[in-house]
Amino acid sequence: MNNRKKELMRSLKFLLFSVSAGIIQVASFTLLEELTPAPHWLAYLVSLVLSVLWNFTFNRKFTFHSAGNIPLAMAKVALFYLVFTPLSTWWTDALTSAGVNEYLVLAGTMIVNFVTEFLYDRFFVFGKTIDTDGKAK
Repeated sequence: MNNRKKELMRSLKFLLFSVSAGIIQVASFTLLEELTPAPHWLAYLVSLVLSVLWNFTFNRKFTFHSAGNIPLAMAKVALFYLVFTPLSTWWTDALTSAGVNEYLVLAGTMIVNFVTEFLYDRFFVFGKTIDTDGKAK
């Protein structure tokens, strides 16, 4: 498979796994939002952590085929979320407090997360270990 086609497939896989992580995020956010007295920011934060763990696991194995150091890759992802999480938690609280619908805020935040995380994972987290697991075709 040529490199362009391989990268297109990699992007498609990342999109599909991100959609599945998004389903987990929306479902857990909705449960917390509708069934608990948790504030919007806490519902968002818990749902984000669940989706990140899901997304990392599947994208490392099936999208990037990385045999690299898992704790190191997870630490790099944690660095991304050390910046993204406080910022997105802040704007989630600010926007919902200003009256913007919490689901609209969640959708916009998920789109920003998808784009920035793909680039970060592709070039920083897994950039030097892509296709090293022996299973990449």
